Amino acid sequence: MADIRSNFVGIKSPNPFWLASAPPTDKAYNVERAFKAGWGGVVWKTLGENPPVVNVNGPRYGAIWGADRRLLGFNNIELITDRDLYVNLREIKQVKKTWPDRALVVSLMVPCQEEAWKTILPLVEETEADGIELNFGCPHGMSERGMGSAVGQVPEYVEMVVRWCKQNTRMPVITKLTPNITDIRKPARAAHAGGTDAVSLINTINSITGVDLDNFAPQPAIDGKGTHGGYCGPAVKPIALNMVAEIARDPETRGLPISGIGGVTTWRDAAEFLALGAGNVQVCTAAMTYGFKIVQEMIEGLKNWMDAKGHASLDDVIGRAVPNVTDWQYLNLNYVTKARIDQDLCIKCGRCHIACEDTSHQAITSQVNGERRFEVIEEECVGCNLCVNVCPVEGCIEMVPLAAGSLDKRTGKVVSGDYANWTTHPNNPMKVAAE
Repeated sequence: MADIRSNFVGIKSPNPFWLASAPPTDKAYNVERAFKAGWGGVVWKTLGENPPVVNVNGPRYGAIWGADRRLLGFNNIELITDRDLYVNLREIKQVKKTWPDRALVVSLMVPCQEEAWKTILPLVEETEADGIELNFGCPHGMSERGMGSAVGQVPEYVEMVVRWCKQNTRMPVITKLTPNITDIRKPARAAHAGGTDAVSLINTINSITGVDLDNFAPQPAIDGKGTHGGYCGPAVKPIALNMVAEIARDPETRGLPISGIGGVTTWRDAAEFLALGAGNVQVCTAAMTYGFKIVQEMIEGLKNWMDAKGHASLDDVIGRAVPNVTDWQYLNLNYVTKARIDQDLCIKCGRCHIACEDTSHQAITSQVNGERRFEVIEEECVGCNLCVNVCPVEGCIEMVPLAAGSLDKRTGKVVSGDYANWTTHPNNPMKVAAE
Protein backbone atom coordinates (compact mmCIF):
# COMPACT_ATOMS: atom_id res chain seq x y z
CA MET A 1 0.00 0.00 0.00
CA ALA A 2 1.29 3.47 -0.91
CA ASP A 3 2.69 5.57 1.92
CA ILE A 4 0.85 8.92 1.92
CA ARG A 5 2.36 10.30 5.10
CA SER A 6 3.27 13.94 4.65
CA ASN A 7 6.20 16.00 5.88
CA PHE A 8 5.55 19.58 4.81
CA VAL A 9 8.30 22.00 5.93
CA GLY A 10 8.87 19.73 8.93
CA ILE A 11 5.18 19.56 9.82
CA LYS A 12 4.19 15.90 9.84
CA SER A 13 0.71 14.51 9.20
CA PRO A 14 -0.64 11.04 8.39
CA ASN A 15 -1.87 12.21 4.99
CA PRO A 16 -1.57 15.32 2.79
CA PHE A 17 -5.20 16.41 3.27
CA TRP A 18 -5.57 19.49 5.47
CA LEU A 19 -8.65 21.57 6.11
CA ALA A 20 -8.10 25.17 5.03
CA SER A 21 -8.55 28.15 7.29
CA ALA A 22 -12.30 28.76 7.07
CA PRO A 23 -15.57 28.16 8.96
CA PRO A 24 -14.86 24.38 9.28
CA THR A 25 -11.81 25.13 11.45
CA ASP A 26 -13.34 27.85 13.63
CA LYS A 27 -13.29 26.00 16.96
CA ALA A 28 -12.19 22.88 18.79
CA TYR A 29 -15.49 21.05 18.28
CA ASN A 30 -15.19 21.22 14.49
CA VAL A 31 -11.49 20.44 14.41
CA GLU A 32 -11.80 17.39 16.63
CA ARG A 33 -14.62 16.04 14.49
CA ALA A 34 -12.41 16.57 11.45
CA PHE A 35 -9.51 14.68 13.01
CA LYS A 36 -11.80 11.82 14.00
CA ALA A 37 -12.98 11.64 10.37
CA GLY A 38 -9.38 11.26 9.20
CA TRP A 39 -8.08 14.70 8.15
CA GLY A 40 -4.31 14.90 8.35
CA GLY A 41 -4.21 18.50 9.48
CA VAL A 42 -6.04 21.78 9.79
CA VAL A 43 -5.26 25.45 9.42
CA TRP A 44 -7.22 27.11 12.23
CA LYS A 45 -9.59 29.85 11.11
CA THR A 46 -7.73 33.14 10.97
CA LEU A 47 -7.05 34.79 14.33
CA GLY A 48 -6.85 38.55 14.75
CA GLU A 49 -6.47 41.02 17.57
CA ASN A 50 -8.91 41.51 20.42
CA PRO A 51 -11.59 42.75 20.40
CA PRO A 52 -12.56 40.32 17.64
CA VAL A 53 -14.20 41.37 14.38
CA VAL A 54 -17.98 41.42 14.01
CA ASN A 55 -19.55 39.28 11.29
CA VAL A 56 -22.92 39.92 9.66
CA ASN A 57 -25.96 38.26 11.22
CA GLY A 58 -27.48 37.14 7.97
CA PRO A 59 -26.62 35.22 4.78
CA ARG A 60 -22.88 34.87 4.30
CA TYR A 61 -22.73 32.61 1.25
CA GLY A 62 -23.63 32.79 -2.41
CA ALA A 63 -23.43 29.88 -4.82
CA ILE A 64 -23.28 28.77 -8.45
CA TRP A 65 -24.88 25.40 -9.20
CA GLY A 66 -24.73 22.99 -12.11
CA ALA A 67 -27.83 21.67 -13.85
CA ASP A 68 -28.11 18.88 -11.27
CA ARG A 69 -27.90 21.37 -8.36
CA ARG A 70 -24.34 20.27 -7.71
CA LEU A 71 -22.35 23.10 -6.13
CA LEU A 72 -19.77 24.44 -8.58
CA GLY A 73 -18.76 27.72 -6.99
CA PHE A 74 -19.13 29.22 -3.54
CA ASN A 75 -18.98 32.87 -2.49
CA ASN A 76 -18.21 33.81 1.11
CA ILE A 77 -18.51 37.22 2.81
CA GLU A 78 -17.64 35.95 6.29
CA LEU A 79 -14.63 37.61 7.91
CA ILE A 80 -11.92 36.11 10.12
CA THR A 81 -12.85 34.59 13.48
CA ASP A 82 -15.30 36.59 15.57
CA ARG A 83 -14.39 34.58 18.67
CA ASP A 84 -12.14 35.93 21.44
CA LEU A 85 -8.44 35.51 20.72
CA TYR A 86 -7.66 33.85 24.04
CA VAL A 87 -10.54 31.40 23.74
CA ASN A 88 -9.13 30.32 20.39
CA LEU A 89 -5.61 30.01 21.78
CA ARG A 90 -6.75 27.81 24.69
CA GLU A 91 -8.64 25.53 22.29
CA ILE A 92 -5.69 25.30 19.91
CA LYS A 93 -3.41 24.21 22.75
CA GLN A 94 -5.92 21.63 23.96
CA VAL A 95 -6.49 20.17 20.48
CA LYS A 96 -2.78 19.90 19.71
CA LYS A 97 -2.20 18.10 23.00
CA THR A 98 -5.03 15.66 22.26
CA TRP A 99 -4.01 15.07 18.63
CA PRO A 100 -0.18 15.24 18.56
CA ASP A 101 0.07 13.26 15.30
CA ARG A 102 -2.00 15.76 13.32
CA ALA A 103 -0.80 19.00 11.75
CA LEU A 104 -2.21 22.11 13.39
CA VAL A 105 -1.28 25.41 11.77
CA VAL A 106 -2.70 28.76 12.90
CA SER A 107 -3.77 31.37 10.37
CA LEU A 108 -3.04 34.95 11.39
CA MET A 109 -4.09 38.41 10.26
CA VAL A 110 -3.24 41.56 12.18
CA PRO A 111 -2.56 45.15 11.09
CA CYS A 112 0.48 45.71 8.91
CA GLN A 113 2.56 46.96 11.83
CA GLU A 114 5.60 45.16 13.24
CA GLU A 115 4.46 45.51 16.85
CA ALA A 116 1.13 43.87 16.08
CA TRP A 117 2.94 40.80 14.72
CA LYS A 118 5.47 40.78 17.55
CA THR A 119 2.58 40.74 20.01
CA ILE A 120 0.58 37.86 18.57
CA LEU A 121 3.40 35.51 17.55
CA PRO A 122 4.51 34.48 21.07
CA LEU A 123 0.89 33.88 22.04
CA VAL A 124 0.57 31.37 19.21
CA GLU A 125 3.96 29.80 19.98
CA GLU A 126 2.77 29.07 23.51
CA THR A 127 0.01 26.82 22.13
CA GLU A 128 2.67 24.52 20.63
CA ALA A 129 0.97 24.73 17.24
CA ASP A 130 3.06 23.37 14.37
CA GLY A 131 3.27 26.58 12.38
CA ILE A 132 1.57 29.75 11.23
CA GLU A 133 -0.06 30.77 7.97
CA LEU A 134 -0.03 34.47 7.11
CA ASN A 135 -3.41 35.38 5.60
CA PHE A 136 -2.52 37.76 2.78
CA GLY A 137 -5.40 36.58 0.65
CA CYS A 138 -8.82 37.46 2.07
CA PRO A 139 -10.38 39.81 -0.55
CA HIS A 140 -13.38 41.18 1.36
CA GLY A 141 -13.98 43.13 4.55
CA MET A 142 -10.49 42.81 5.99
CA SER A 143 -8.86 44.19 2.84
CA GLU A 144 -10.86 47.39 3.40
CA ARG A 145 -8.97 47.67 6.70
CA GLY A 146 -5.55 47.34 5.10
CA MET A 147 -5.14 43.61 5.76
CA GLY A 148 -5.66 40.39 3.81
CA SER A 149 -5.34 40.88 0.06
CA ALA A 150 -4.48 44.56 0.59
CA VAL A 151 -1.13 43.24 1.83
CA GLY A 152 -0.93 40.31 -0.58
CA GLN A 153 -1.28 42.56 -3.62
CA VAL A 154 1.86 44.53 -2.71
CA PRO A 155 4.98 42.35 -2.94
CA GLU A 156 7.00 44.78 -0.83
CA TYR A 157 4.49 44.45 2.01
CA VAL A 158 4.53 40.66 1.67
CA GLU A 159 8.30 40.53 2.01
CA MET A 160 8.28 42.98 4.92
CA VAL A 161 5.71 41.11 7.03
CA VAL A 162 7.23 37.70 6.28
CA ARG A 163 10.59 39.03 7.42
CA TRP A 164 9.05 40.35 10.66
CA CYS A 165 7.54 36.95 11.37
CA LYS A 166 10.69 34.98 10.57
CA GLN A 167 12.65 37.24 12.92
CA ASN A 168 10.17 36.82 15.76
CA THR A 169 9.09 33.18 15.76
CA ARG A 170 10.64 29.72 15.73
CA MET A 171 7.54 28.30 13.99
CA PRO A 172 7.49 27.50 10.27
CA VAL A 173 5.90 30.36 8.31
CA ILE A 174 3.52 29.61 5.44
CA THR A 175 2.50 32.63 3.38
CA LYS A 176 -1.00 32.47 1.91
CA LEU A 177 -1.22 34.30 -1.41
CA THR A 178 -4.10 36.13 -3.05
CA PRO A 179 -5.11 35.22 -6.61
CA ASN A 180 -6.45 38.76 -7.07
CA ILE A 181 -3.26 39.89 -8.75
CA THR A 182 -1.86 40.00 -12.27
CA ASP A 183 1.25 37.86 -11.75
CA ILE A 184 1.26 35.39 -8.86
CA ARG A 185 5.01 34.98 -9.16
CA LYS A 186 5.65 38.50 -7.81
CA PRO A 187 4.25 37.99 -4.29
CA ALA A 188 5.65 34.45 -4.21
CA ARG A 189 9.13 35.79 -4.96
CA ALA A 190 8.65 38.45 -2.31
CA ALA A 191 7.63 35.89 0.30
CA HIS A 192 10.63 33.77 -0.66
CA ALA A 193 12.92 36.78 -0.31
CA GLY A 194 11.46 37.47 3.12
CA GLY A 195 12.38 33.95 4.21
CA THR A 196 9.04 32.17 4.15
CA ASP A 197 9.20 28.43 4.65
CA ALA A 198 6.35 27.83 2.18
CA VAL A 199 3.50 29.46 0.31
CA SER A 200 -0.13 28.37 0.16
CA LEU A 201 -2.51 29.25 -2.65
CA ILE A 202 -4.95 30.18 -3.82
CA ASN A 203 -7.08 32.14 -1.44
CA THR A 204 -10.52 33.15 -2.67
CA ILE A 205 -11.24 35.19 -5.81
CA ASN A 206 -13.05 38.52 -5.60
CA SER A 207 -16.57 37.96 -6.88
CA ILE A 208 -20.28 38.59 -6.96
CA THR A 209 -22.09 35.33 -7.70
CA GLY A 210 -25.44 36.74 -8.72
CA VAL A 211 -28.10 39.45 -8.46
CA ASP A 212 -31.64 39.06 -7.11
CA LEU A 213 -33.69 40.39 -10.03
CA ASP A 214 -36.69 41.12 -7.82
CA ASN A 215 -34.94 43.58 -5.52
CA PHE A 216 -31.77 44.14 -7.61
CA ALA A 217 -29.38 43.29 -4.77
CA PRO A 218 -26.19 41.25 -5.13
CA GLN A 219 -26.32 37.85 -3.46
CA PRO A 220 -26.01 37.14 -0.60
CA ALA A 221 -27.97 40.21 0.49
CA ILE A 222 -27.98 41.86 3.91
CA ASP A 223 -30.99 44.12 4.38
CA GLY A 224 -31.22 44.76 0.64
CA LYS A 225 -27.50 45.36 0.07
CA GLY A 226 -24.74 43.03 -1.06
CA THR A 227 -20.97 43.12 -1.37
CA HIS A 228 -18.16 41.34 -3.16
CA GLY A 229 -16.90 38.19 -1.48
CA GLY A 230 -14.40 35.40 -1.90
CA TYR A 231 -15.13 32.79 -4.60
CA CYS A 232 -14.02 29.19 -4.10
CA GLY A 233 -15.06 25.63 -4.90
CA PRO A 234 -14.59 23.37 -7.95
CA ALA A 235 -14.93 26.27 -10.40
CA VAL A 236 -11.66 27.87 -9.23
CA LYS A 237 -9.49 24.75 -9.55
CA PRO A 238 -8.14 25.57 -13.04
CA ILE A 239 -7.03 29.00 -11.83
CA ALA A 240 -5.41 27.50 -8.76
CA LEU A 241 -3.60 24.79 -10.72
CA ASN A 242 -2.11 27.36 -13.07
CA MET A 243 -0.90 29.58 -10.24
CA VAL A 244 0.64 26.66 -8.38
CA ALA A 245 2.42 25.60 -11.57
CA GLU A 246 3.68 29.13 -12.23
CA ILE A 247 5.40 29.21 -8.84
CA ALA A 248 6.69 25.64 -9.13
CA ARG A 249 8.40 26.31 -12.46
CA ASP A 250 9.60 29.85 -11.82
CA PRO A 251 13.43 29.82 -11.56
CA GLU A 252 13.28 32.26 -8.63
CA THR A 253 10.88 30.14 -6.54
CA ARG A 254 11.58 26.64 -7.83
CA GLY A 255 11.81 24.29 -4.86
CA LEU A 256 9.78 26.54 -2.55
CA PRO A 257 7.26 24.27 -0.76
CA ILE A 258 3.65 24.88 -1.86
CA SER A 259 0.39 24.02 -0.13
CA GLY A 260 -2.21 23.73 -2.90
CA ILE A 261 -5.67 25.18 -2.38
CA GLY A 262 -8.62 25.72 -4.69
CA GLY A 263 -11.51 23.42 -5.52
CA VAL A 264 -10.06 20.14 -4.23
CA THR A 265 -13.07 17.80 -4.07
CA THR A 266 -11.71 14.36 -5.02
CA TRP A 267 -8.49 12.39 -4.75
CA ARG A 268 -7.89 13.16 -8.44
CA ASP A 269 -7.97 16.89 -7.76
CA ALA A 270 -5.41 16.40 -5.01
CA ALA A 271 -3.17 14.28 -7.25
CA GLU A 272 -3.22 17.01 -9.89
CA PHE A 273 -2.10 19.63 -7.37
CA LEU A 274 0.66 17.32 -6.14
CA ALA A 275 1.82 16.62 -9.69
CA LEU A 276 2.09 20.36 -10.35
CA GLY A 277 4.34 20.88 -7.36
CA ALA A 278 2.17 21.12 -4.25
CA GLY A 279 3.49 19.26 -1.21
CA ASN A 280 0.02 18.91 0.28
CA VAL A 281 -3.49 20.22 -0.31
CA GLN A 282 -6.00 22.23 1.70
CA VAL A 283 -9.75 21.74 1.40
CA CYS A 284 -12.74 23.84 2.42
CA THR A 285 -15.76 23.90 0.08
CA ALA A 286 -15.89 20.12 -0.34
CA ALA A 287 -16.03 19.66 3.42
CA MET A 288 -18.73 22.33 3.75
CA THR A 289 -20.74 20.64 1.00
CA TYR A 290 -20.35 16.95 1.85
CA GLY A 291 -19.10 16.85 5.44
CA PHE A 292 -15.81 15.86 7.00
CA LYS A 293 -15.98 12.18 6.03
CA ILE A 294 -15.32 13.05 2.40
CA VAL A 295 -11.64 12.86 3.30
CA GLN A 296 -11.95 9.09 3.59
CA GLU A 297 -12.74 8.82 -0.12
CA MET A 298 -9.83 11.14 -0.88
CA ILE A 299 -7.41 9.03 1.17
CA GLU A 300 -8.48 5.69 -0.29
CA GLY A 301 -8.68 7.05 -3.83
CA LEU A 302 -5.18 8.52 -3.68
CA LYS A 303 -3.73 5.32 -2.22
CA ASN A 304 -5.43 3.14 -4.81
CA TRP A 305 -4.24 5.31 -7.70
CA MET A 306 -0.70 5.40 -6.36
CA ASP A 307 -0.68 1.62 -5.96
CA ALA A 308 -2.02 1.12 -9.48
CA LYS A 309 0.67 3.40 -10.91
CA GLY A 310 3.50 2.09 -8.77
CA HIS A 311 4.06 5.27 -6.77
CA ALA A 312 5.40 4.28 -3.36
CA SER A 313 5.23 7.67 -1.64
CA LEU A 314 4.09 11.25 -2.18
CA ASP A 315 7.60 12.16 -3.30
CA ASP A 316 7.06 9.98 -6.36
CA VAL A 317 4.18 12.24 -7.40
CA ILE A 318 5.04 15.74 -6.19
CA GLY A 319 6.22 17.91 -9.08
CA ARG A 320 6.11 15.18 -11.73
CA ALA A 321 4.06 17.31 -14.15
CA VAL A 322 6.09 20.50 -13.71
CA PRO A 323 8.63 19.74 -16.50
CA ASN A 324 5.71 19.32 -18.90
CA VAL A 325 4.31 22.80 -18.22
CA THR A 326 5.66 25.25 -20.77
CA ASP A 327 4.89 28.55 -22.47
CA TRP A 328 2.69 28.50 -25.58
CA GLN A 329 5.57 29.55 -27.79
CA TYR A 330 7.36 26.26 -27.10
CA LEU A 331 4.49 23.94 -28.06
CA ASN A 332 5.28 21.62 -30.98
CA LEU A 333 3.57 23.05 -34.07
CA ASN A 334 4.34 19.88 -36.02
CA TYR A 335 2.14 17.78 -33.74
CA VAL A 336 -1.15 17.08 -35.58
CA THR A 337 -4.29 15.33 -34.31
CA LYS A 338 -7.69 14.52 -35.81
CA ALA A 339 -10.95 13.66 -34.10
CA ARG A 340 -12.32 10.12 -34.44
CA ILE A 341 -15.94 9.24 -33.61
CA ASP A 342 -16.73 5.73 -32.40
CA GLN A 343 -19.95 4.93 -34.25
CA ASP A 344 -20.78 2.09 -31.83
CA LEU A 345 -20.80 4.53 -28.90
CA CYS A 346 -22.40 7.46 -30.73
CA ILE A 347 -25.99 8.18 -29.56
CA LYS A 348 -26.57 10.56 -32.49
CA CYS A 349 -27.40 13.52 -30.29
CA GLY A 350 -25.68 15.88 -32.74
CA ARG A 351 -23.95 18.06 -30.17
CA CYS A 352 -20.55 17.56 -31.77
CA HIS A 353 -21.90 18.61 -35.16
CA ILE A 354 -23.71 21.74 -34.04
CA ALA A 355 -20.81 22.91 -31.89
CA CYS A 356 -18.39 22.46 -34.77
CA GLU A 357 -20.79 23.80 -37.42
CA ASP A 358 -21.86 26.93 -35.54
CA THR A 359 -18.76 27.86 -33.59
CA SER A 360 -15.74 26.06 -34.97
CA HIS A 361 -14.51 24.57 -38.27
CA GLN A 362 -17.45 22.82 -39.96
CA ALA A 363 -15.59 19.52 -39.72
CA ILE A 364 -18.36 17.10 -38.64
CA THR A 365 -21.19 15.85 -40.85
CA SER A 366 -24.81 15.62 -39.80
CA GLN A 367 -25.82 13.23 -42.58
CA VAL A 368 -24.09 10.65 -44.72
CA ASN A 369 -25.90 9.21 -47.74
CA GLY A 370 -29.16 10.70 -46.53
CA GLU A 371 -28.93 9.16 -43.06
CA ARG A 372 -28.26 10.87 -39.71
CA ARG A 373 -24.60 10.15 -39.10
CA PHE A 374 -21.77 12.12 -37.55
CA GLU A 375 -18.35 11.70 -39.11
CA VAL A 376 -15.23 13.83 -39.04
CA ILE A 377 -14.28 15.63 -42.26
CA GLU A 378 -10.50 15.35 -42.06
CA GLU A 379 -9.98 18.04 -44.70
CA GLU A 380 -11.52 20.57 -42.27
CA CYS A 381 -10.56 19.21 -38.82
CA VAL A 382 -7.92 21.31 -37.03
CA GLY A 383 -7.78 18.95 -34.04
CA CYS A 384 -9.20 21.49 -31.59
CA ASN A 385 -11.10 18.80 -29.53
CA LEU A 386 -14.20 20.96 -28.97
CA CYS A 387 -16.27 17.94 -30.04
CA VAL A 388 -14.66 15.78 -27.34
CA ASN A 389 -15.59 18.27 -24.66
CA VAL A 390 -19.24 18.72 -25.67
CA CYS A 391 -19.94 15.02 -26.32
CA PRO A 392 -22.08 13.55 -23.49
CA VAL A 393 -20.66 10.03 -23.99
CA GLU A 394 -17.24 9.50 -22.46
CA GLY A 395 -14.81 7.90 -24.89
CA CYS A 396 -17.07 8.29 -27.91
CA ILE A 397 -14.76 10.84 -29.54
CA GLU A 398 -10.99 10.72 -29.24
CA MET A 399 -8.14 12.73 -30.63
CA VAL A 400 -5.75 10.61 -32.69
CA PRO A 401 -2.23 11.90 -33.49
CA LEU A 402 -1.16 11.62 -37.13
CA ALA A 403 2.05 9.64 -37.52
CA ALA A 404 5.13 11.29 -38.97
CA GLY A 405 5.16 10.83 -42.74
CA SER A 406 1.38 10.67 -43.07
CA LEU A 407 -0.63 13.25 -45.00
CA ASP A 408 -2.57 15.99 -43.22
CA LYS A 409 -5.58 16.28 -45.53
CA ARG A 410 -6.40 19.76 -44.24
CA THR A 411 -3.08 21.33 -45.18
CA GLY A 412 -2.04 18.90 -47.90
CA LYS A 413 1.35 18.58 -46.22
CA VAL A 414 3.22 15.56 -44.90
CA VAL A 415 3.41 15.49 -41.09
CA SER A 416 6.95 16.10 -39.90
CA GLY A 417 8.46 14.15 -37.05
CA ASP A 418 10.70 17.08 -36.12
CA TYR A 419 9.97 19.39 -33.22
CA ALA A 420 9.26 22.98 -34.26
CA ASN A 421 7.75 25.85 -32.31
CA TRP A 422 6.67 29.45 -32.76
CA THR A 423 10.10 30.89 -31.95
CA THR A 424 11.43 29.58 -35.27
CA HIS A 425 8.26 29.72 -37.36
CA PRO A 426 8.54 31.75 -40.59
CA ASN A 427 5.35 33.67 -39.73
CA ASN A 428 6.90 34.94 -36.51
CA PRO A 429 8.39 38.41 -37.12
CA MET A 430 10.63 37.88 -34.07
CA LYS A 431 11.76 34.37 -34.96
CA VAL A 432 15.14 33.14 -33.82
CA ALA A 433 17.52 30.92 -35.74
CA ALA A 434 17.01 27.22 -35.08
CA GLU A 435 19.80 25.59 -33.14
